[in-house]
Order: sequence, then structure tokens, then C-alpha cells
Amino acid sequence: MKFHALTIFPQMFHSYLNEGILKRALDQKIISFETHNLRDWTTDKHQSVDDTPYGGGAGMLMKIEPLYKAIKAVKKTKKNCKVILMSAGGQKWNQQLAQEYSKYKEVIFICGRYEGVDARISNFIDDEISIGDYVLTGGELPALIIMDSITRLLPGTLGNNYSTTEESHSEEGVLEYPQYTKPAIFKVGRKSYKVPSVLLSGNHQEIEKWRREKQKKNK
Repeated sequence: MKFHALTIFPQMFHSYLNEGILKRALDQKIISFETHNLRDWTTDKHQSVDDTPYGGGAGMLMKIEPLYKAIKAVKKTKKNCKVILMSAGGQKWNQQLAQEYSKYKEVIFICGRYEGVDARISNFIDDEISIGDYVLTGGELPALIIMDSITRLLPGTLGNNYSTTEESHSEEGVLEYPQYTKPAIFKVGRKSYKVPSVLLSGNHQEIEKWRREKQKKNK
């Protein structure tokens, strides 16, 4: 699967992608990633990607021309590809969308800045996506979050293929049961914190029953 980011800050991605599971996925060629500097598609000597909004108002808007040219240059095929704008007003990202997007071969992120993007961009994208009801300074972090959530669903990314089947949100509205590891008794001063005895019993049927009971419904 290939990811692209259209951004004015291409270097922001490299630190996160050089560590952990995403780096392993890149090294194993499960995914590939490329940044595209939007200033490369500007025509003025200052490489301007923003301008004042018509009608007045605070801040600056990203211009439509560099965005359109970048999308046209980067998007090689209309099949199995999604172009998404990271937007506070977009559809809320969730695990079900991550599973849906994991079936595509290519995802192109438009990472906005300033006060947003010229609204005519809606004619050239497939989706607007939000990661929550708050505002960030740009779309780069949301793009990384979405890339992470998709990549971990791709075959071969995680060491155990069952890791994604029993975790939180693998079933809509359900959160994962509590988990424990060694030591069985953790002491702080005079107080002891014990692992539930059923998990130490070796009775897999009772363990499974306990886990089902402890799953939380996400309200």
C-alpha cells in the first residue's frame, strides 16, 4: 500500500516513520510513503500557497491551484485510490473506516494549514476526514494517525495476526477486556495489587467467559 502526503512541511513525517512498527512496515515493503511539497506546484517567486479569504476574515487560506496541480500529478490512477482532506469538519475517523481504507492500494492525504483550504477542493477529493472535535495547526499529525491505524491492519505488519481481532473497536462499540502480565502480585508499601485469579487458573473456558464479561461497551 502506498501513502502520499501533500504538505508544506514534508520533514514533519520522518521522525515518526523512522521508529517502531511503521518503520518495520516500510522496511518490509508492506507500505511505502512519499511526501510532496506543495510549494513545488506554485508559480510565483515566493512560492505562495496561501492568500487572504474573499469576503474578509481572520487568517489565510490555502490556494486551490497548487493543491489541484499536486493531486493531478501524484494521483496516477482512479482505481483503488482515495484522496482525503484532513479537516475539522470531516467525517469522524474510526476503526471501521480504518478497516475499509486498508483495502485500498493508495491513499493521498491533503494536509491543510492556516485557516483551512479553498472550498473548491471538494471537487477533487474523495473524503474529508476528522480525527476529533478539536482544531490542530495542520493536517500532518492527523495524517500520521490515520496512516498508523491503517498500516497495523495490513497483513504482516504485526507479529501476531490475531492482535487486531480482539482489540478495542475491532467490533463496533466494544472496548477490549483488561489485560495483565507478570508479576502476579505487585506490592506498593503494604498494599498488594493482584492479577484476577481466573487468569492464573489455566481454565481457558473460564478465562474466555471472564474476558467477555469484562469487555466494555463504548458509549
